[in-house]
Amino acid sequence: MCPLPRPVLWLVLLVFGLFTAYVVAQVGVLGIFQGALGHLGATQVLVDLVVMAGLLLALLWRDARARGRCFWPWALLTLAVGSFGPLIYWLLGDRRPPPG
Repeated sequence: MCPLPRPVLWLVLLVFGLFTAYVVAQVGVLGIFQGALGHLGATQVLVDLVVMAGLLLALLWRDARARGRCFWPWALLTLAVGSFGPLIYWLLGDRRPPPG
């Protein structure tokens, strides 16, 4: 489970959510991807984020399995909206260590 306190997670979710809403309002959803694929350096950052998301999904899968939580809604949410999926998973999850 995430070692960060819930107030920190809420703050990250709020600030990142507001920033994301601003960016989407400015360039649109497609504009985000066009920018990420428009330059080789930006594409490298996008690929790095995809790798990081895969690693994070592996950790969420292990945590969800250990806690008896269903993994697939969180995986789909993460694939659809990125970091918001794990942030919400941690905010709504059990803060106790997994059994065993």
